[in-house]
Amino acid sequence: MKFASLAVAFTLFAQTSGFAPNAGLPAIGGSRVAGVANAPAFSNGVTSLNLFGKTKKFNPKAGEGDITEAEVRALFELWNSALATGDSRIVASRYAKSPVLLPTVSDQPRTDFASVQDYFDAFLLKKPQGKILDGKINIGNGWASDAGIYEFTMGATGDKVKARYTYNYVKEDGIWKIQHHH
Repeated sequence: MKFASLAVAFTLFAQTSGFAPNAGLPAIGGSRVAGVANAPAFSNGVTSLNLFGKTKKFNPKAGEGDITEAEVRALFELWNSALATGDSRIVASRYAKSPVLLPTVSDQPRTDFASVQDYFDAFLLKKPQGKILDGKINIGNGWASDAGIYEFTMGATGDKVKARYTYNYVKEDGIWKIQHHH
């Protein structure tokens, strides 16, 4: 019985535009984006997936050579340099459009530009500068992660604080951004 229900559900999903090409619609510039009415086609091999009403770009040609371990580590240095500016807007701009920041010293998840900026408004008063003590980098298709232990020196007091960290990076509009930071 469960198999029959699964087969019916699969058949229904296969008939929806979110999972099947828009048959019969005219192509714009070569090919039609599946599940997105009136969407432009991508000539660079990037397609879109319309899952549950949210469009995500997927580039099957982007492989693991998209970014190197050294470049992933350099993304931390970019973020650390943003901290050194003392400007929370610059720091918040290193995060993706839909970020998840789970700060060590706050129990409030930050999930948009304004809330990330708000967190750094207070944190930057301590004049933090970080360095990675130990980290493990993983690289996938269109993403990278860096997790380990870092240490901050608070320029305002000289205090040193060690913490665990995780950065998940994604490429947004051609720029690597922090999607998840803990």
